[in-house]
Amino acid sequence: QVQLVESGGGLVQPGGSLRLSCVASGRTDTVYTLGWFRQAPGKEREIVAAIMWSGLNTYYTGFAKGRFTISRDNAKNAVNLQMNTLKPEDTAVYYCATAPSGGSWPPPTYDNWGQGTQVTVSS
Repeated sequence: QVQLVESGGGLVQPGGSLRLSCVASGRTDTVYTLGWFRQAPGKEREIVAAIMWSGLNTYYTGFAKGRFTISRDNAKNAVNLQMNTLKPEDTAVYYCATAPSGGSWPPPTYDNWGQGTQVTVSS
């Protein structure tokens, strides 16, 4: 089992920035990919970005390209999501999750999930 703890969410004005962090512990040897997802009220969960645990490859959904950056923090056994130029439509609960295997990029199946952190973009 992998335990994931997200942090860094909060209230920010449009155009502002937030940095989310996902710290992993436990059986991190089973992790192939870590993904960031988000879910807004009344909408389905969607992937935001993903990174191989090795850091060798990244993925960004269209709305995240050019604004969000996913990266590894090896010292803290964590993955960060730097979010810039935030828009009201970015408001959602953001989750991190691990995938144990690939088969496609990004992986389709995730087995461990964090508790989520709320991001609210409003003036």
